[in-house]
Amino acid sequence: MLSRKVVPFLYIAPCLLLMGVFVYYPIIENFRFSFYEFSAFSPDKVFVGFENFLTLFQDEVFYIALKNNIWYAVISIIFQVFGGLVLAAILEDPVTRFVSSFFRTVFFLPVVISITVIALLFSFIYNPDIGLLNSLLTLLGLEEWTRAWLGESETAIFAVIAVSQWQSIGYIMMLFIIAIQAIPKELYEAAEIDGAGKIRKFIYVTVPQVKEMLFVATLITLTGAFTVFNEPYILTGGGPGNASEVLGTLLYNSAFFKDQMGYASAIATVILILTLLVSLVQMKLFKTGKDG
Repeated sequence: MLSRKVVPFLYIAPCLLLMGVFVYYPIIENFRFSFYEFSAFSPDKVFVGFENFLTLFQDEVFYIALKNNIWYAVISIIFQVFGGLVLAAILEDPVTRFVSSFFRTVFFLPVVISITVIALLFSFIYNPDIGLLNSLLTLLGLEEWTRAWLGESETAIFAVIAVSQWQSIGYIMMLFIIAIQAIPKELYEAAEIDGAGKIRKFIYVTVPQVKEMLFVATLITLTGAFTVFNEPYILTGGGPGNASEVLGTLLYNSAFFKDQMGYASAIATVILILTLLVSLVQMKLFKTGKDG
């Protein structure tokens, strides 16, 4: 008869095995590959030590990509996390409850649309000649604001980031709606008795009560910001020049266009370290899982 201490490990063994094979083993192998120089079409590998990392940290494009990822992270926190929380609070307010189902669908619909369809849609919106955005600005008498949004280095990355906010805010909003629905109504009633208005109830009741979900939403958003690939690759390919390059597109281009697999592995390792550091900082700041 198996010991009671052994049985729980048997239940989680399949999960551990799958994670080991499909998550941790590839991470270890990628880290090992980052110390080699090799081609995808040749079995030969040349050990170069930290040369790939030294080359990476001397590459100007790497710092452009890192800066763009940081822009992604900052803007996504503002619009997706805090914007999603505000939207969720508004839709869960008793005054707007009768239309909340409709607006939940409206805001969540972009999440389930294919990124290819979204990229095609926004390529029309951003079109400098017939695009809806420039047409709207012209209609409002703001012709001096019109431009080739995806074709100018000053605006390309921000145009791409805007697409991500439009697509993802609904998902974060739904996470917060679930968290807000779990808040005891007595807390809001007590705050109302104390004379708190809607803004004070939001600050002193809603925000503290969704702290754990705030951590999860922030973690998802920041991890997504440092691993983003689809939107910049499909909309701009990292251009014009390297203006909208992110770490994901830099990795892809290094691996599959330049055939620098060891260098690409070094980029992947840096992305992993960055996301781990961000997660650790968040856990420290949010003190998740603790009461205080």
